[in-house]
Amino acid sequence: MTKPKPLRRSLDSYTIKGTDKSIKPGDCVLMRAPNRSKLPYIAKVESIESDSRGRNVRVRVRWYYRPEESIGGRRAFHGSKEVFLSDHYDVQSAETIEGACVVHNFKNYVRLASVGNDDYFCRFEYDSRTGAFKPDRVAVYCTCEMPYNPDDLMIQCEGCDDWFHPSCIDMTAEEAKKLEHFFCQNCSSNEEKKTQSTQHGSKNSEAKVDNKRRRR
Repeated sequence: MTKPKPLRRSLDSYTIKGTDKSIKPGDCVLMRAPNRSKLPYIAKVESIESDSRGRNVRVRVRWYYRPEESIGGRRAFHGSKEVFLSDHYDVQSAETIEGACVVHNFKNYVRLASVGNDDYFCRFEYDSRTGAFKPDRVAVYCTCEMPYNPDDLMIQCEGCDDWFHPSCIDMTAEEAKKLEHFFCQNCSSNEEKKTQSTQHGSKNSEAKVDNKRRRR
């Protein structure tokens, strides 16, 4: 006869071994890599189970991939704390959990007043079989037309609201930090054209103003 599988029971939470911190389904965690010299893996907890006695706790997780773990590798616009939510699910011993972390959506991450060691962000879902991303397109900025990397300093044009890397517009980071106002090359040119047009078109009115002042 086939030996029946041992009964498993679902748990609402699990206290991380060696700590007083507990995690629950939906939380994100750092999981120990087999090679201790490597960074911990990042995963989203889908469910938590134990045996009938509450021991041998295992977690079903959905892995986040770091850019360097993806097929295309890390690119210039990938942030140092960026991860991709993959379609790769797994079951692991809860004892491999090193701690909890937070994976923010991109919008909330860039609004953080300060970024902690356990703060990460995700703006893409990743197909681990094909290397495809969802969404497959995001907004691009600057003359280099690259997506925004929150680690990089950028300055915003007051004319078109686009963002620029100082190095892409022949400016140092120190010079950019001292700016009180900034207009990109296109907006500066347009502003000059408008100013010239206004000057040509307002000669009569300027003369009228001058004349009124003279009469006084």
